[in-house]
Amino acid sequence: MQNKGLIKLFALLFGLVSIYQLSYTFITNKVEKEAGVFAASKISEAEEDYISKREALEASYLDSIGTNPILGYTNYEEAKKKELNKGLDLKGGINVTLQISVKDILKGLANNTKNPVFNKALADADTASKNSDDTYIELFFEAFDNIKGETKLASPDIFANKGLSDEINFQMTDDEVKPIIRRKIDESIVSAFEVLRERIDGFGVTQPNIQREGNSGRILVELPGARDIARAQDLLSSTAQLEFWETYPQSNTSFSTFLIQANEKLKSIVEVDEPEPVKEESELDSLLSDVSADSLDLATQVNPLYELLIPANPGSNAMFQAAIKDTATIGSYLRMPEIRRLLPADIQFVKFVWERPSSDDVEVINLYALKSNRDGTPRISGDVVSDARGEFDQFSKPVVTMNMNSKGSKLWQKLTSDANVNQTGIAVVLDNKVYTAPGCSVVGGITGGRTEISGDFTVNETKDIANVLRAGKLPASAEIIQSEIVGPSLGQEAIDSGFMSFLIAMAIVLLWMIFYYGKAGAFADVALLLNILLIFGVLTSLNAVLTLPGIAGIVLTIGMSVDANVLIFERIKEELAKGKGKSQAVADGFGNALSSILDANITTGLTAIILFIFGSGPIKGFATTLIIGILTSLFTAIFITRLLVDWYISGKGRTLDFSTSITKGLFKNLSIDFLVKRKIAYVVSGILVAVGLFSLFFGPGLQQGVDFVGGRSYTVRFEQPVNPSEIASELNTVFGSGTNVKTYGESNQIKITTPYKVDVEGIEVDAEIQDKLYTSLQKYLPDGITEQAFSVGSDDKSIGILQSVKVGPTIADDIKKNAFLAILGSLAVVFLYILLRFRRWQFSLGAVVAVFHDVLIVLGVFSILGKVLPFNMEIDQAFIAAILTVIGYSLNDTVVVFDRIREVIAERGWKGGANINSAINSTLGRTLNTSLTTLVVLLAIFIFGGESLRGFMFAMIVGVIIGTYSSVFIATPIMYDALSKKITSGSKE
Repeated sequence: MQNKGLIKLFALLFGLVSIYQLSYTFITNKVEKEAGVFAASKISEAEEDYISKREALEASYLDSIGTNPILGYTNYEEAKKKELNKGLDLKGGINVTLQISVKDILKGLANNTKNPVFNKALADADTASKNSDDTYIELFFEAFDNIKGETKLASPDIFANKGLSDEINFQMTDDEVKPIIRRKIDESIVSAFEVLRERIDGFGVTQPNIQREGNSGRILVELPGARDIARAQDLLSSTAQLEFWETYPQSNTSFSTFLIQANEKLKSIVEVDEPEPVKEESELDSLLSDVSADSLDLATQVNPLYELLIPANPGSNAMFQAAIKDTATIGSYLRMPEIRRLLPADIQFVKFVWERPSSDDVEVINLYALKSNRDGTPRISGDVVSDARGEFDQFSKPVVTMNMNSKGSKLWQKLTSDANVNQTGIAVVLDNKVYTAPGCSVVGGITGGRTEISGDFTVNETKDIANVLRAGKLPASAEIIQSEIVGPSLGQEAIDSGFMSFLIAMAIVLLWMIFYYGKAGAFADVALLLNILLIFGVLTSLNAVLTLPGIAGIVLTIGMSVDANVLIFERIKEELAKGKGKSQAVADGFGNALSSILDANITTGLTAIILFIFGSGPIKGFATTLIIGILTSLFTAIFITRLLVDWYISGKGRTLDFSTSITKGLFKNLSIDFLVKRKIAYVVSGILVAVGLFSLFFGPGLQQGVDFVGGRSYTVRFEQPVNPSEIASELNTVFGSGTNVKTYGESNQIKITTPYKVDVEGIEVDAEIQDKLYTSLQKYLPDGITEQAFSVGSDDKSIGILQSVKVGPTIADDIKKNAFLAILGSLAVVFLYILLRFRRWQFSLGAVVAVFHDVLIVLGVFSILGKVLPFNMEIDQAFIAAILTVIGYSLNDTVVVFDRIREVIAERGWKGGANINSAINSTLGRTLNTSLTTLVVLLAIFIFGGESLRGFMFAMIVGVIIGTYSSVFIATPIMYDALSKKITSGSKE
């Protein structure tokens, strides 16, 4: 081997750089462990809320030592930025996909036009988007073109308005307007991306990740380690629409008249329960003092509004009060067009807005009546805010202080002056909730544009409000259409189980190589350990994220690295058997094995690249580690193993047999006639595929996970074993039919999947479902456990919701489409690669038929055993990753066999298939050795890798077994049968 010195230098530098990169991870782990020990020593478990107190103390400790030098070249703060990123499934936290509403952006660009054609096109685009993969803007343009008649996009009441006058004029055609609108939409999404990034930067988690997903208007946000999930969700989905309104005073009698008429009208519209025979006098009597008591016998009538509304406290600027549980009902009544028409002329444009509850314990909140106008625009909007800070008032209570620009200062003075004169309040409204509504006692109004938002805030709340106000408002609403929330305890368990499986797999492989190849196996082990070091070093250097499937990818790489060494060692043994000297046999063995190694790794690498392109989240992590692992294993197997072997055999008196006394002669001189047995194999495979297809189409079928059908799933752990059928029966009465409950791992852990309100967006629905779950499961929980303690991410608990996943129907369709494209794409790419490499379409046909055979059998096994085996066998993104890996592995095996066939045929000719049998027999030792090693590795992950990986690993175990079989009994015979007799009877290739 030439350039040994250069390779040694490169390997040394590569290893040292990897150790250097990983040193930051070891440093942060050590410092954080010390911080945990320090916090535990100061705060005992006997203290109330000890976990959050310890977290706060840990954070304070880390802040205090953050800049202290460590080992002379770094400090904790710097090391934290450079440590190995751990994914959500290893660290806990939240991962969400936000959909920026393109519809809202379009309405804003059109200045909220009332044009019927425009609004009909929006409605049609809404309908079409449910069953189309096209972007919303293209669907809108298509809908508009279908119904526009004489209306143009450049109409004065659509896009040729004052706001867009610099770019769009009345003379423009629709084709001229469309690219401008597309650009404006893209600019708005970029703006939303920047706003969200600024908010996330102020949230306080390390290593956050935010990415745009093409031109879809979707933004992926990952916050590993985030504990306060509700706070994170509010921060991400809040539009930060800040508004200032003047309130109507309680003395306005028009509201009394309106309520009487609205109450009467509602009696004929809504169904309400009959009142009890005896009832206390309504508190609204004081408000309706102008109506005689005998004209309204409230004690004996059905009163839809009177039953729910309570007069606000005198002196406040609210109009009414109501129980929080009734706010949705009241809001629906007040939004009814037939009720709005009853408003007297002086209050016909009133805007009713609820106050923000100050805490979870509040049961009654205020309803404010805000002075609005025909367009529903506020007196002042949040775009005048130039700065915002979370501070403390004179009573040491957390508040938000704001400064306004010059325009805002003038408007603020005018608004506060009017409030002083009219003796009304100034409602500060953020995202359609009143945070505070004080009056103003300053004659002439407040100058300078500085104001304060007060309320029963926590420090974190004032920090978040100030953060979103500084970052600015989102240009449109942002709905969470997909989310995954992992509790910290589940993340730690994943780390423990993942690395346990990793260490066991490593130990088995290292020992096996020594057992099978003796000293040569030890050299392969050294190369393998260096390979692992390099993988982690590259992951850290690239700022890539390590996930649980990523660990599985690394462990699979171990198997592939072993495969390369097995190929090399088997070829060296063949050369030695020919009587060649040690040095020549080693050189020829490495040289002859190189083609097979490259072909096998390239085919697997191609499937990994396709998986990276079409996958998301943890699956991308799996693909990333697989791609890195392929590259590093090629380097270590081809160069490092060669260096070690050459070094050893160059010494005087040293022998290297590439086997042990037990394994010497294994798989030697085999002469199995595989082609004769191909018809039996066709029959066996045909039966397996037919049974699988019958089960898929007429039997149980596949259990699709929420990734593919949409919905929400929750992993819940209890103290004692529970009966999933019993819980399913109870939850189906709460959520309706379709809720599925099954044991997930241990008997005290279940997975709940429900399609309940899958089409309804918003964190309110998430909170509602979580509340219903808590109520329904309370009797199975330990006494005294609160809803907060039950919820995801509240602390390092081991009881309650450990993980939740939400997938909207639209994104589920996209995931399904991407999975389909990934499988088809991998088959097409590999077909072309084999065609180019082997120059005969028959080789490509044999490989692709074998892959289809393997995939159909794996799907059939999952269909038949899906409801039988005691672990999760849902079809989700992880399963698709497993299928693609099976494709890669099957092709790896097939290509090695084909490569040997090509080599043998080139030397000796076809001879009617005899030399094909000879080629297969010569690779059988490698095929079985590699397959058994890979199977042992996969079994280690399957047994020790944690529940979330079991279905994933089972698919790969089945795939490896079937792939090994198909490479010999399906791919090669199909290739042979597709060749003409003229070719097979020929002499040489």
